[in-house]
Amino acid sequence: MAEGPNINQTIERNIAMELVRVTEAAALCAARHMGRGDKNLVDQEAVTAMRYVLGHVAMDGIVVIGEGEKDEAPMLYIGEHLGDASPPLVDIAVDPIDGTSLCAKGLPGAISAVALAERGAMHCPERFFYMDKIVTGPEARDYIDINAPVAMNLKAIAAAKHRKVTELTVVVLDRPRHDKLLAQIRGAGARVKLISDGDVAAAIEATMPDREVDALMGIGGTPEAVLSAAAIRCLGGAIQCKAWPRDDNERRKAEESGVDVDKVYRTEDLVSGEEIFFAATGVSSGVLLKGVRYFSGGAQTNSVAMRNKSGTIRWVDSWHNFQRLDKLSDIDFH
Repeated sequence: MAEGPNINQTIERNIAMELVRVTEAAALCAARHMGRGDKNLVDQEAVTAMRYVLGHVAMDGIVVIGEGEKDEAPMLYIGEHLGDASPPLVDIAVDPIDGTSLCAKGLPGAISAVALAERGAMHCPERFFYMDKIVTGPEARDYIDINAPVAMNLKAIAAAKHRKVTELTVVVLDRPRHDKLLAQIRGAGARVKLISDGDVAAAIEATMPDREVDALMGIGGTPEAVLSAAAIRCLGGAIQCKAWPRDDNERRKAEESGVDVDKVYRTEDLVSGEEIFFAATGVSSGVLLKGVRYFSGGAQTNSVAMRNKSGTIRWVDSWHNFQRLDKLSDIDFH
């Protein structure tokens, strides 16, 4: 009697490159609307393309991080099954466009991102829209503590990197809620890089070696924390985060439900297991990835693909011929 498929062996195929095709499709469709001012259309185009390609991947996938609950999102909703229902059994986290406003305004840094892990490996803390986060790379991964003062974390990161605090750069979302944090970072002597959106790309940049950013700090979306954690696992860095109730009512409801609002979530709490894949494609050019660039009859994309088990990071430049793609896909790339 023939043995059934080995799930681990199946997931070890070149699935990272399949995920690149997913984000390439989303980026190509969203980039057509860059700078036109309609962020909803940007998201809609990316979602439609991403779902189409994910639906053709050989896997039995469940969306864990998506566009919202089933009654809120027609596609890529939490709990949606994607793929052809064959092994491997996997969790999927998607952000069709991280930085929809960036793309709609024609600003740099928008990306399309997707992550995949073994079934049951991804965990999104419930009941909270935002989380307080700290992210850094492999050198300082064991020395950060989200409950410690900002200055202490910066000293720890600087020591691990054999640098002075004044030589560190911390990326922070430009929001009024971060006024106190910014004062603490600057007071400790570190430099600040403010971004308007796109903290998934920023978290990756803070984790990669030889980048201008050494850490990410501050409050951002909970789904983005999980997607970032998948990439951070592949890169060997660390993320720590804890719930950030938006108001007393949100805090009270969580506490009444028995949720520990002070619990610290570490990288492995958000994404566990060993088989983890992450891919992203640039939509508008940023520090991490170049955006979609058009030429007569096609376009060029710039992507990154990662795998936790091997630690391999691939940078992928692709040239897409729209006339030939029309014969292979139902997606309208024009």
